[in-house]
Amino acid sequence: MTRVPASVVLRLRAIQAWDRQRLKRLARRHPGFELHPEASSNFAVARYQLAPGARLRIDAGVVTDRVAGALCFSLGEGASVEVGEGSWLRTEIEPVHLVAFPGARLIVGPDAFLNGCHLSAKSEVRLGRKAWIGMGSRVFDADQHDLDDDTPEQIAPVCIGDGVWIASDVTVLRGVTVGSHSVVGTRSLVTRDVPEHTLAFGQPAKPRGRVGERWKTR
Repeated sequence: MTRVPASVVLRLRAIQAWDRQRLKRLARRHPGFELHPEASSNFAVARYQLAPGARLRIDAGVVTDRVAGALCFSLGEGASVEVGEGSWLRTEIEPVHLVAFPGARLIVGPDAFLNGCHLSAKSEVRLGRKAWIGMGSRVFDADQHDLDDDTPEQIAPVCIGDGVWIASDVTVLRGVTVGSHSVVGTRSLVTRDVPEHTLAFGQPAKPRGRVGERWKTR
């Protein structure tokens, strides 16, 4: 086993201590920011846009990569974002954006894996335990804009169940429920519900097969 030089260990500890101080200052500026002591100190290099009354909670064991600015939390007034215990927000390849508009909720369940993706809530986006979202994928619970003067924006909650794998470059649109232990294939467009234990893909995504239990993955 290669022994890490003492100078390197001391330097890493100093960086970690400095990061913890930065996070404490952030918590003082934003009373709604709550980072568990056992979460990664790498959250110090994330970007935070926290409006008054916003609440951001990051639970124990949540980790992210030390890539400055690659993880972005954007919370409007009164919005709430929760990242469950043991989750990994992976930013070493592509950024991760978690966006909650005023009054919205975005809930990431325990042991989730967000890999270079974008989640946006205007009402509610909810991910279950061990949900995976792949690189370049996007989850929206709203149209984002009015279609025209006579057709206002539509908003409806999105729920992604336990053990779901959303592969890369997938778009999940408003009002969709992806049932537990399902897999959505690369570059799919999800406009309707996906039943539990289903393999779905296509534009729009349709059921193409059955998926078994996914608890032992990762």
